[in-house]
Amino acid sequence: MEIIDRKENPLLKRVEIEFRWNHEGTATPSRVEMLNGIASIEPGSNRDLIVIKNVNTRFGMGSTTGLGIVYADVESMKVEPSYMHDRYSGMRS
Repeated sequence: MEIIDRKENPLLKRVEIEFRWNHEGTATPSRVEMLNGIASIEPGSNRDLIVIKNVNTRFGMGSTTGLGIVYADVESMKVEPSYMHDRYSGMRS
């Protein structure tokens, strides 16, 4: 996983990380793999406070881009819509 851009958003108490994941010859990484990747590259992050958005894999390319959002606390994560909380409820530790 490679970081393309990293933006601190103090108003929403989060860090927005644009990433590229090269996976030549293998399947597109799952959301769980992306969660683990973001957690490993962002120091002090908690897997339960990470949301993956805008995942895009172009046909025939072994590269996936996406946006990982790392929240500071549970309270600041409430800005995410309820369907996002439902989507990640089964992936949380």
